[in-house]
Amino acid sequence: MHEGMTVKADTARGARQRGLASLLAGILLLTVPVEAADLKPPAVEAFNRYVQLTEAQIDSAAARHEPFLWLDSLPEERRAAACSELHEGKMVIERLETLDGGKKINVPGGLIHHWIGTVFIPGATLAQTLALEQDYDHHQDYFRPDVAGSKVLRHEGSDYLVQLRFRKKKIITSVLDTEHHVHYGAVDSAKAWSRSYTMRIQEVVDAGESGERLEPEGHDRGFLWRMNTYWRFEEKDGGTYVESQSVSLTRDIPAGLGWLVGPMVNSIPRESLTFTLATTRAAVLGRITPGKTR
Repeated sequence: MHEGMTVKADTARGARQRGLASLLAGILLLTVPVEAADLKPPAVEAFNRYVQLTEAQIDSAAARHEPFLWLDSLPEERRAAACSELHEGKMVIERLETLDGGKKINVPGGLIHHWIGTVFIPGATLAQTLALEQDYDHHQDYFRPDVAGSKVLRHEGSDYLVQLRFRKKKIITSVLDTEHHVHYGAVDSAKAWSRSYTMRIQEVVDAGESGERLEPEGHDRGFLWRMNTYWRFEEKDGGTYVESQSVSLTRDIPAGLGWLVGPMVNSIPRESLTFTLATTRAAVLGRITPGKTR
């Protein structure tokens, strides 16, 4: 009996040690540069198809005059719970997936990440919220450390061409230089929307160093190849609701590292959206009520 227990203990200890060794080996693999990947036409075509179907759903809902906010389309009990959380200063966020004829869209060599999230900014007007959103020259101040640089390249009426430098550190540090075309529209005095499309994404090598350079578009480590964001803003209930729906494209998970890298790769888009919405709320509150960020 005692010998059997000893053998089992040794076996369990050996399994734990092997598991730890595998984990350490995986982490060590992540400390070296991930090899570059090429963004290939099939992945671009799949992403474009996904976006086409997603935007068709958004436009169809708008044409039918369905609830402006995603939140208001939820079943009553769930919507009430979500609104309660928002008015407590929390965030509501959920993963979405657009299907093609009921089938999942295959993305050769890539992954599509689709999230939607909402925050409520008490006391804020629609105008105050949009003023911060459109203050792109200062996004590097509001959204640090994720945004390390920001600049308006062109502004004509409701259209902006914006340059943003993103910095993300999660085991691996990535720095991306990006350009976005953003268009704003108004429904009425209480509702507005915007759509943002990436026009250029290039990974920065040796960011901030004398030898800083940009990788060719579509030939880098593939942390972000495409990103569209669909925003909605509605002033009601004594404040403004801010909703952001993000659809992004990244490289697929490197072979052999799925068990370790998979959770990390899939968590970054959610974390980025969470950070953006939470920081938007805090920044608007800080502007309308100095000293208050919650």
